[in-house]
Amino acid sequence: MEFKKREWPDVGDLVVATVVGITDYGAYVRLDEYDKEGLLHISEVASRWVRNIRVFVREGQKVVLKVLRVNAEKGHVDLSLRRVTKREKKEKILSWKQDRKADTLLRSASEKLNISFEEIYEKAGALIEKEFGELHEGLEKTAKEGAGVLLKLGVPNDIAVTLEEIAKERIKIPLVKVKGILELQCTKPNGAVLIKETLLKAQEIGESRGTNVRIYVVAPPKYRVEVSAEDYKSAENALEKATKTALKNIAKIGGKGAFKREK
Repeated sequence: MEFKKREWPDVGDLVVATVVGITDYGAYVRLDEYDKEGLLHISEVASRWVRNIRVFVREGQKVVLKVLRVNAEKGHVDLSLRRVTKREKKEKILSWKQDRKADTLLRSASEKLNISFEEIYEKAGALIEKEFGELHEGLEKTAKEGAGVLLKLGVPNDIAVTLEEIAKERIKIPLVKVKGILELQCTKPNGAVLIKETLLKAQEIGESRGTNVRIYVVAPPKYRVEVSAEDYKSAENALEKATKTALKNIAKIGGKGAFKREK
């Protein structure tokens, strides 16, 4: 959140920065989250000797850097690119994007309610961050479960309802997926029709609010069952219901079946 961000980063922090100038000895960057400038010395660009720094960074590029030293009195921040792992870079970029999105959502709510950003942050943003650690996480939960999530924190009703509307409209809830293979056989003359009816029934039983069940042919008698849901518990429950229903029904009509879970 821009409103409550610390003035300076701490040593060891990962920061998102924009390259604003390149020299023979390094690159000057703007720390996007702090509105400060820093230096990426050429010795901290890569673990090997760097002949041309422009091979690694260019002006206008967004980079994830690690803070090595901070001198607030002199206004110096020394940074490193070579000490940032691929995983750290990926996680930091995701976190940064989520922070920016959450900030935008809060500002949209303040405009819709015709109140200042400072007021909505005080009455909602600060409470959400205290409870969830990150504003985006709290807004994502609000998108899933509704305004009640915020009302429990003491957020005023009008703000909670507005944030719910905006969160549901703009936050895409990530889905998890589980799957497996059903093997169904029925030797009756109308066996193919009975198997189809069995699969349709299994799909219907497995699906519920926020859960999607998809069953399709791999190669008879094998059928893949894929379940998408907001969390693994819901997905696993739906998968179990669908497959148990299929195995139970195929047995009732004199056929046989088996299920194998896939990773």
